Amino acid sequence: MALKNPADGRTRSWVQIFIVFGLCCFFYILGAWQRSGFGKGDSIALEITKQGADCNIIPSLNFETHHAGDVGNADESEKPKSFKPCPPRYVDYTPCQDQKRAMTFPRNNMIYRERHCPREEDKLHCLVPAPEGYVTPFPWPKSRDYVPYANAPYKALTVEKAIQNWIQYEGNVFRFPGGGTQFPQGADKYIDQLADVIPITNGTVRTALDTGCGVASWGAYLWSRNVLTMSFAPRDSHEAQVQFALERGVPAVIGVLGTIKMPYPSRAFDMAHCSRCLIPWGANDGMYLKEVDRVLRPGGYWILSGPPINWRINYKAWQRPKEQLEEEQRKIENVAKLLCWEKKHEKGEIAIWQKRVNDDSCRGRQDDSQVNFCKAGEANDVWYKKMDECITPYPDVSSAGGVAGGELKPFPERLYDVPPRIASGSVPGVSVETFQEDNNIWKKHVSAYKKINRLIDSGRYRNILDMNAGLGGFAAAIDSPKLWVMNVMPTIAAKDTLGVIYERGLIGIYHDWCEAFSTYPRTYDLIHAHGLFSLYKDKCNVEDILLEMNRILRPEGAVIFRDEVDVLIKVKKITTGMRWDTKMIDHEDGPLVPEKVLVAVKQYWTVGGNTTSTP
Repeated sequence: MALKNPADGRTRSWVQIFIVFGLCCFFYILGAWQRSGFGKGDSIALEITKQGADCNIIPSLNFETHHAGDVGNADESEKPKSFKPCPPRYVDYTPCQDQKRAMTFPRNNMIYRERHCPREEDKLHCLVPAPEGYVTPFPWPKSRDYVPYANAPYKALTVEKAIQNWIQYEGNVFRFPGGGTQFPQGADKYIDQLADVIPITNGTVRTALDTGCGVASWGAYLWSRNVLTMSFAPRDSHEAQVQFALERGVPAVIGVLGTIKMPYPSRAFDMAHCSRCLIPWGANDGMYLKEVDRVLRPGGYWILSGPPINWRINYKAWQRPKEQLEEEQRKIENVAKLLCWEKKHEKGEIAIWQKRVNDDSCRGRQDDSQVNFCKAGEANDVWYKKMDECITPYPDVSSAGGVAGGELKPFPERLYDVPPRIASGSVPGVSVETFQEDNNIWKKHVSAYKKINRLIDSGRYRNILDMNAGLGGFAAAIDSPKLWVMNVMPTIAAKDTLGVIYERGLIGIYHDWCEAFSTYPRTYDLIHAHGLFSLYKDKCNVEDILLEMNRILRPEGAVIFRDEVDVLIKVKKITTGMRWDTKMIDHEDGPLVPEKVLVAVKQYWTVGGNTTSTP
């Protein structure tokens, strides 16, 4: 096929047009780099222009004809579907933790607080609105201490936890003094106590888990010590505690220790914590402690503060029977002994145990009839899998003092050091060379993103979600004290690399995007989706995934899609009806690459009907 240029009557083939277009775009970008000090292409670009490179015919080209797919053949003249706002009662809707549905499930072992997602016919196909008066959260670190009242207008905790210094209502904001049930004088002083025993400040402890986190003040104050904390709590009578955590800019998800394994890989966390989290640690043959042991890294620490620690001294203040508290502590001590944890500290209401670095010092338990080891290879098989009353075995070591699973460097060195799971060949198909190449690619991608959206490292985007995290290259390349990334490992991904992500000093979670995420609406400022829709093609409805993205994205938040062009055309068409403004951009290597980038901004609108659109 050929095209005639009306300016001079010359006939050009599509190939010629495409080559000229590529050169024009390439040298335009190269010239821009020169002005930024990145390249030396201005003079060459000018010379090409002088030689008559005719770029003004390019707008008539339809790119999808060059990389045709099922979507490319769709009728683009068809009017996109327009999604209506959900009713106002859904302003804080959490599909898989819906309160009304939860009450239909058994209460034993917290089953009713676990994930219970709607059936296909019960899913919402509307846009979850923001509450009237919603505003962009304060930038970090101010957001640690203040949350706009309109964003989460729930005052119950200000009354219920008044003497514990959790949260205070002041005018049009909530103030978070940094207190907690076990640290009413502030999280900083409490963390100082822990740091007398645990090496918190030198990078050895980087990833932490806070079970039953409240409003996540422990994780909020660990941030200044370069510790990244995954906090979780159920959606229960303490309305909005996880929502408050995320509004503060602290990593958190809705979750509970019930009957299902936690959605984290084995050997993930350097430290785990419970501060009056009300988890019955000694119950069910110590099943919950065994689950903490599974996700705790060899050499990691477990902290328990509050009942029943030092019950002899504290039982009167707790107003609980001595016999009951004594039995609780006895069970915890017995399970810790079975796990071969070493007690490092017990003072006041705080006890700290350390997990052994390997199994060599625990050989005696191999012959203990009470010890039931889990099957090898099942440590990371967690999605909707029942929690086991077995102990996760350590990986083998080559020497008596070796760290099971491999020793990690302190953070930030571990961010780009080769993770032990890759160095040992534990991740099939991922070599040291693959890892290093992936890092280079993502540094390049993120550099391009920052040119597209200059707000990325400005502090405007605090809570970031990577929906298909791979080896964590995006999170590593974008790493900054101003932001954090929730790295999601899709349960259908070909390779499970979430353990690698944790070994880099990052955090993440397993999830299936055919279901809703365990978070409140409007909790992420920026969402990144690389190859996600190609991965989920024919697995579930693209529309459902996009509506879920809309639910968890803040008004005026941004999305970066990176995928094949035919996939992105379909995505773009759907988002047109979602009150999103979008723009398709070429791959940074030029227009000939079939992978493209689609950037989007969610318009501001609320229950009250206020709307803004980005030009």
